Amino acid sequence: MIRQAVMNGWFPRRHGAVRARALVALAATTLIAGCQSVIEQTYEPTVSPSSNPQIVEEVQKNDPRAQLGAREHPRIVASYGGEYRDAKTERLVARITGALTAVSENPQQSYRITILNSPAINAFALPGGYLYVTRGLLALANDASEVAAVLSHEMAHVTANHGIQRQQREEAEVIASRVVSEVLSSDLAGKQALARGKLRLAAFSRNQELQADVIGVRMLGEAGYDPYAAARFLDSMATYSRFSAVDPEADQSLDFLSSHPNAPQRVDLARRHARAFGPEGTSGDRGRDYYLAGIDGILYGDSPQEGYVRGQTFLHGQLGIRFDVPTGFQIDNKAEAVLATGAGEVAIRFDGIADTSRRSLTDYIASGWVTGLKPDTIRPITVNGLEAATARASADRWDFDVTVIRFGERIYRFLTAVPKGSSALEPTANQLRTSFRRMTSGEVQSLKPLRVRVVTVRSGDTIATLAARMMGTDRKLDLFRLINAMQITSTVRPGDKVKIISE
Repeated sequence: MIRQAVMNGWFPRRHGAVRARALVALAATTLIAGCQSVIEQTYEPTVSPSSNPQIVEEVQKNDPRAQLGAREHPRIVASYGGEYRDAKTERLVARITGALTAVSENPQQSYRITILNSPAINAFALPGGYLYVTRGLLALANDASEVAAVLSHEMAHVTANHGIQRQQREEAEVIASRVVSEVLSSDLAGKQALARGKLRLAAFSRNQELQADVIGVRMLGEAGYDPYAAARFLDSMATYSRFSAVDPEADQSLDFLSSHPNAPQRVDLARRHARAFGPEGTSGDRGRDYYLAGIDGILYGDSPQEGYVRGQTFLHGQLGIRFDVPTGFQIDNKAEAVLATGAGEVAIRFDGIADTSRRSLTDYIASGWVTGLKPDTIRPITVNGLEAATARASADRWDFDVTVIRFGERIYRFLTAVPKGSSALEPTANQLRTSFRRMTSGEVQSLKPLRVRVVTVRSGDTIATLAARMMGTDRKLDLFRLINAMQITSTVRPGDKVKIISE
């Protein structure tokens, strides 16, 4: 339900094939190959917001389906780690939204803006004026006009009633799918009909995104912001996607059934519409100084409730545990689990469950939650003084190592997946399990969250010396350039303000 309602209109998703295949194996999820056809779609630039915007009160009174926003709001907040509370940052976002609302073609539209306590780079809208932006996005942006570009795009979704239209279209496709499966006797004919329905839905969604882009750029310019900020931040997003990918050479473009046009197309369209306000660099305010002041000190990366990633190490002070992944692996700290992926299609999943039964760990492994378990491989072990057990499993073209460790009132679980027959299984799983241990009291006390710190460049500072002050990453120079939107040829001058990541 949430995936259907949320409009991730701004952000290209990563499609690194290695990462996807390995993590899907861990989740025991079936992949269905999509249709590879290409259809032509027309682009109509003369669009405008709906003349009948649905604000929260009207939604609840007139259209039961449009109560989706109010109903889904608590779930959205919970799934993104709650709301991020910081008065200074909240005032900053409210200031930007107020400027955009004043130039909206539907100024009576009301909005509820929530900063989500998530390091993810995202923003989206729900029907009824619910807007969401993550603290991760605020940390990546470099001025007010870039955040205004994101918010104006999402406000356009609301004023154009895209949420309601999208839900109605998806409901129609569900009904059509049922008819196809029940009426058509030919499997081939049925698959072709379903594929055509998906293509129509994908084209519809992409047109919504392009409409929101056009409306958003117009709002940017009329609010006095730099109208080229949309194109600029889309470029930053593409750079972030490449930086975050496990396989930098993997295809970063969107697949055809994605609901969004690819980034190069959108950058080109955004620049084309921005030219209506004048050449780049000649119109609009970026609002850099007050923006940087508003995000100075904002939490960066993981929160204490989620635990922290420091290079190749995961640490959770509240739970008192830590472990290391092999060199070259990338850790992705999700709300439901810690995931890590490395070369050779190797993937790791780590999570924990409440230990209510206190049964033996060998019995726990054999209790039916592991698909393809090989019972004769189950054995008890000890990990740094803690009770543990391991086993092997095999399913489809994957081999798995399962390791469970009891600590306190929880059972912690490592699941390592490799392609069938790979020699990487034992060394990877062994490094994980042997690195798992209790944190010392000193380690817990010294563990602090990372934050964005805005610093002023001094005489003698260079990009290299500033990047050396970055914490929480082995790729200090790359991350410094990324969060400051700097190119290889960029330089700094005394008096410039830049962002670094530190405690």
